This record gives sequence, C-alpha cells and structure tokens, in this order.
Amino acid sequence: MLQQTKDPLTLKSALPELQGISHIFLPVNDCRNPEVAEGGSHWSLLLVSMVDGVAFHYDSMYPHNKEEAKLLAHRFSILFGRPLKFMNLDDSPQQENGNDCGVYVCLLMQHLLLGRLLKAHSQDKVSMSMQGKQVDATGGRKEMLKVIEMFRKEGERRRS
Repeated sequence: MLQQTKDPLTLKSALPELQGISHIFLPVNDCRNPEVAEGGSHWSLLLVSMVDGVAFHYDSMYPHNKEEAKLLAHRFSILFGRPLKFMNLDDSPQQENGNDCGVYVCLLMQHLLLGRLLKAHSQDKVSMSMQGKQVDATGGRKEMLKVIEMFRKEGERRRS
C-alpha cells in the first residue's frame, strides 16, 4: 500500500502504533500494478532503523529493486515525519537463480534480527553490512517447510 499511495499520510490510521520501535522490516516488491494479484517478479528487503534514521536496502539481485525501495523509504519518511537516509547495500548475498528472492528476504531478515539486533546491547553500534554472509536457500526452504508443517499440525490439534 505504501508503494502505491500518492499521500502516505492517508495510511497512518491503518498502521499499528510504532512509537518506541527501533527497527522495521519491510519486504519490497517490484509490482507496478496492485490490481494484479500475481504482479511483480522480485522481492528484496528494506530495514528501517528508526534509531539511526537510515533505511538499509538488501537486494539479492542487486540493484534490481533499488528504485522501489528508495520510493518506499521516502514515503515511509513522510509517514513518520522524519527524514531517512537511504542506503542501497551492494554487499547483499546474491541469488544464483530467478526464484530464491523471497527465501533470501526471509533468511536475511532472520539473520539481521536474531543474529545482530537482538544480540546487541542498546549502546552498541550494529553493523548492517552483509559482506561475507552466505545464504543457503535450499536449507532455508526446508526450514520454512518445517515451520509451516509445525503450524499446520498445531492448527489441526486445536481444531480437534
């Protein structure tokens, strides 16, 4: 919605309260037409650090989604009345095929949140670089399937 709206402020009432939030993870898609459910062909990740006022863009097909992410960061800054510096990180792990982008977004999000942000102390400066980070898309897909299966079984258990 944020990518498609002309006035980001019209969305403010639809969003949860974000006061006190330090970081926001936003998947970015290159879909130009929101009327097409299957629109878009590529996903990337925008991590907004409210603490630092920086929007970090991670793209596994660098720089495919740069303009979409830049627009999203700009509209996000309008929405929250705060300037954001946009950083298109060229050291994101790169996918080797045309269909792993969503897996990369999930795995990078997991790494940044669990491996960096939640391990840091509040006064620590956290590196947002992905230089040298290896991504195992096949292993990531298997892990996601296990999580889905766990929730499916839990849903069945609760319904019975």
